[in-house]
Amino acid sequence: MAKAKIKKGDTVLVIAGKNKGAQGKVMRVYPQNDRVLVENVNKIKKHTRPNPQQGIQGGIVERDSPIHISNLMLIDPESKKPTRVGRTRLEDGKVARLAKVTGSVIG
Repeated sequence: MAKAKIKKGDTVLVIAGKNKGAQGKVMRVYPQNDRVLVENVNKIKKHTRPNPQQGIQGGIVERDSPIHISNLMLIDPESKKPTRVGRTRLEDGKVARLAKVTGSVIG
């Protein structure tokens, strides 16, 4: 299991599947399953049972579902284009993400 190249808060583009072409912000990363929860992408309908003690009304609720990390591409913050992600070691010894399109370090 390699380290995920996409982190929480990144903007990503869906490159495969039923949501191809959609962009969204990463809300959560599940590294053990290689999946990412992206805002307003991969919506599912969930049937919920009412629970008056917790204030849940019940019915059909639409929510986001995780999408596999291989179906996503990071949007470069500088050029606003999709890019592959590499790694580079900085002068102070820290490892940083590198955008392959522009060659710039990603925050």
